[in-house]
Parts: sequence; structure tokens; C-alpha cells
Amino acid sequence: MKSIKLPDRRKLIRFRYLLYMAVPALVWMIVFNYIPMYGIVIAFKNYRIIQSISEAPWVGLYHFRELFAEGDFWRVMKNTLGISFYKLLIGFPLPIIFALFLNEIKSFQFKKTVQTISYLPHFLSWVVLGGIMMNWLSDVGIINEILMKLGLIDEPAFWLAEPDKFWGIVVISDIWKELGWGAIIYIAAISGIDPSLYEAATMDGAGRFQKMRHITLPSIAGTISILLILAISGILNTNFDQILVLRNSLNQSASDVIDVFVYRVGIRNARFSYAQAIALFKSIVALILLWGANTFSRKVNGHSLY
Repeated sequence: MKSIKLPDRRKLIRFRYLLYMAVPALVWMIVFNYIPMYGIVIAFKNYRIIQSISEAPWVGLYHFRELFAEGDFWRVMKNTLGISFYKLLIGFPLPIIFALFLNEIKSFQFKKTVQTISYLPHFLSWVVLGGIMMNWLSDVGIINEILMKLGLIDEPAFWLAEPDKFWGIVVISDIWKELGWGAIIYIAAISGIDPSLYEAATMDGAGRFQKMRHITLPSIAGTISILLILAISGILNTNFDQILVLRNSLNQSASDVIDVFVYRVGIRNARFSYAQAIALFKSIVALILLWGANTFSRKVNGHSLY
């Protein structure tokens, strides 16, 4: 068995100030990420807010059985997986493409202007952007006016009142908000590529698209793989803020996702053990997806988180 080499004492002394700087972050992580994990046990108890966790009676897997027997649960899972799948299928590659084309812009000033404009929506909360979306998508909103001017529709549509259009609205609005911000890490990865590779490719007669394909993409493949692994592991997360702002009673059949379901059934009805059971289920699924995606990526292209 290979022995693990411990840090040299002299190195610890040399870098002690860096270690001191890490202490607040370590304390924060322990207090807010590890200590609260004790609350997981309420998923196996019949917990009420008027009693402590230790006083709540054990009920075993009762809440999990109730969850899977719930008629709305499978509809909620369908909505969650459907929205997440389209976000992954469409929303994941677009920042990569955007970063690739942005890298080809020669004018520094124009590039910075495009970057700034694309970043701006990220810094607005979904409360603000949701209000903008509801205004644009109303029967007298700008979307209907444009489509009617172009002759694509004959009369105004009530976009947020139609469940079959809700998934598309969520995916498009999420891309609009996060496209520029999601491209930052790819732009940073591209900036670290050795310029001599592009110079050699130019001398060999390679065009821009050939350079993207044979130099840029292979060079950032590790970054893409790691972010894809993380995106797959979070497939049951559908952006609670966004869904909560855009949903209404008319599109509920398409907008009821796991996070909203937890809030609606678990938190508002004070069914805390039931809500924790759902959260634990999500965490277990995320762990399985993370392990599976990481293993697959490591075997296919050699890039992985661990």
C-alpha cells in the first residue's frame, strides 16, 4: 500500500499565514454545512416545530413511502427532469459557443462591450427579471406586438397561462440571464491556451473554425467535462426563484417542480419531516449522478473531479 506523505513541518510554518486565512472559511463550512447535517434525521422522524429533534418519535421510512405513493410526485418529477433536461441540452453548450465566438473578436473594446452587456442580466434577481418577463409576455406585451407585426400570430397569446409553453419560457429566460456569466470560466480557460499553437496553425493554413475545432475545444475539454459533471449532478435543481416567480395557477401542471413542491407541501403546511425526506432523496440522486458522470467522464476522456 502506497504511503501518504504528510506535509513537512517547515512548509506548514512557511505558509502559516495562508493557512490562517483559510481558517474563517473552514469554520464557516463546519458551522453552516456540516453541523446542520444532523437535521437529516428528521426525515426518519415525525418532527413538529413545538418539540426538539431528539424528542420527535422515529417513523423509519414512512415519509419516503408516502412520497413515492403521492400522486403528484411523479408529475413533479416529470416537470423537474423535463425542464432540467432542456436546460442541459440547450443551455449548457451555448456559453461554450458564445465564448468561442467571443474569443474570435479582434476589437478589444467591442469584445468588452459585448461581455458587459451579456453579464448584466446575471446581476438582476429573478424578482426583477420575472416582473420584466411577465410584462413582456402579457397580452399587451412587446412579445405579442412583435409577433403580430411579423404576421406570425393573429391575436395576442397568454403565454404564461399556457402550460405547454412554460418549459420553453423557463429555458429561454434562464439562457438570457446566465449566458454571459456562464461563459466567463470558458473565456478564462481559453485565455490560458498557448498562443504559439494558433500561430503554428495559421502557418499551416488553418482557418478560424479549424482552430476552434483542433486547438481551442481540445484545450478546454477538461473545463467542459468538469462543468458538465456538476451540471448533471444538479439535474434535480430547477432554479426555485425563477419557477416561483413565473408560475401561476394556470400553468401549475407544468410548473410544479420538486423545489416548489417542497415549499408548497412541506414548508407552508409545516410538514418538515416530509420536506426533509424529499431533500434527502434529492441529495442521494445527486450523489449517484455525480459518481456516475464522473466515472463515465474519467473512462471516456480522462477528465474527472476525482
